[in-house]
Amino acid sequence: MVTIERIDSSTFAAQREALIDLLIDTVENGSSVGFVLPLTRDEAGRYWDDLLPSITQGSRLLWIARDGTGALGTVQLELVMKKNGINRAEVQKLLVHTRARRLGVARALMQTLETRARELRRGLVYLDTEAGSVAEQFYRSLDYVCVGGLPEYACSPQGEWRANAIYYKTLFLRGGTP
Repeated sequence: MVTIERIDSSTFAAQREALIDLLIDTVENGSSVGFVLPLTRDEAGRYWDDLLPSITQGSRLLWIARDGTGALGTVQLELVMKKNGINRAEVQKLLVHTRARRLGVARALMQTLETRARELRRGLVYLDTEAGSVAEQFYRSLDYVCVGGLPEYACSPQGEWRANAIYYKTLFLRGGTP
C-alpha cells in the first residue's frame, strides 16, 4: 500500500536519506532533473538541504510516497509568493524510483499536489521537462498543455544539451479578480 505524506521542517531530517537515494536513482537511470553524472551523495544531500529554508517558510511544499519497502517517489510545489502571482505555482522534481515506475506513484503524487494547489487557491500550475521524454506523455495524460520550449535548455545526466518542454494546467479560473 502506497502512502503519501507531506514533508515539513519537523520531518525533513527523518526523510533526508530516502530523498537522497531517490534523487541518485533517478539521475543514474537517465532522468534529466538538473544534475550531471556522477552525482555524489554529498551533492544530492546539499540539494535537499538547500530546500529546507523554503520548506520552513512555506513557499515550497514537498511530498514523499512510501510503501513497506521504503521511498517510492517525491514531488515539490513551489508557490509564487509575489502578490501578482499568488494564482500560480511550479511543479518541480517529480521523481519516481526505478523499482516503482509505471505503478501509479507519479499520478498519485501529482493528484496530491493538484489537490493542495486548489486548496491554496493556486489555479495555474506549470512545469518544464525534457522535450521528447516519456515525462511529456505522462503530463499530457494528466491534461497538461505544452506551450513550447527552449533549445539546449539543460544538460542531461550524460552531458548532452537538450531542449525543454514547458507545460501548464489550469485547475480553476479566477474570473479576472485577484
